[in-house]
Amino acid sequence: MLDVSTTAWLVTVGVVLALFTVDLGQAILRPHEVHFREAALASVFYIAVALGFGVAFGFIAGWEWGGEYFAGYILEKSLSVDNLFVFVVIMTTFAVPKQHQQRVLIIGIFLALVLRVIFILLGSALLESFSIMFLLFGLLLLFTAIQLFRHREQDPSIEDNVVVSLARKRLPITDDYHEGKLVTKIDGKRFFTPLFLVLLAIGSVDILFALDSIPAIFGVTQEVFIVFAANAFALLGLRALFFLVTGLLERLVYLSTGLALILAFIGVKLALHWGHIQNDSVPEISTTLSLGVIAVVLTVTTVASLVKSKRDPSVKAHAGSLRNHPPKDKSGGPSGE
Repeated sequence: MLDVSTTAWLVTVGVVLALFTVDLGQAILRPHEVHFREAALASVFYIAVALGFGVAFGFIAGWEWGGEYFAGYILEKSLSVDNLFVFVVIMTTFAVPKQHQQRVLIIGIFLALVLRVIFILLGSALLESFSIMFLLFGLLLLFTAIQLFRHREQDPSIEDNVVVSLARKRLPITDDYHEGKLVTKIDGKRFFTPLFLVLLAIGSVDILFALDSIPAIFGVTQEVFIVFAANAFALLGLRALFFLVTGLLERLVYLSTGLALILAFIGVKLALHWGHIQNDSVPEISTTLSLGVIAVVLTVTTVASLVKSKRDPSVKAHAGSLRNHPPKDKSGGPSGE
């Protein structure tokens, strides 16, 4: 079992919070359209920080734990790219002005981190108390993988979001963004702006992603410290990555398929781990093999996607959905077919 001192926890959490504070402050105090150079430099910086942490952690704790961190980081980073897809869908649906997009992103990412910390603590407690949770988490990931593969050519429908629909019915909402405010006053009455709905949509989506990503990373490692660090550093660079790869996202046509395969693999790994707890004769999947499978699937998925999109530029990628959505007719409503 990994022994992490209180000092190590405080330093890690402090670094993460400091980086989030700087990022959030920049987005709120200096709202602007993020260009390629700024996004590229920030992306390189956050990836370098994550890799640097992994190397330092491997030297201090040992490379068995370091390997689990890198496997978890790569897994969470790949799942976070799919998260970006959904952010793009939400931004497009609500027509968020470019100068407000980074503020929405950083708040959404911060909400994702808070929710994942909650799910990490809950998941760790459940796994420690009930070994059957390894099997249940594995089955959940297998179900998610099957649904994601079945509906890989679709995007999640914001119109079906219960939280957003309820807010639209019960709250006074303006049509304009009012300089990026969440709440504004018109003729002495308080109104919510569309930006409030955007954050509601992103927050509710963050919950769904946490429900998938936390069981997935527990399939790589059961160490809470590694789970937290991998999630935190994977989420840190999302704001810059969004602006860097927004155009590229449409070309990753096989990403949903690749993620479905990875989730299915981790689901099988969790189920085998539960079987091994019951009987030593049941084989387990090693961290090294897990890291190799994740890396190979992501590499093949990316290369195949770029080749496919180059041969057929009309093909566009989709975030994938866990449920089927009826096709829409030209007027924008559900088709009657």
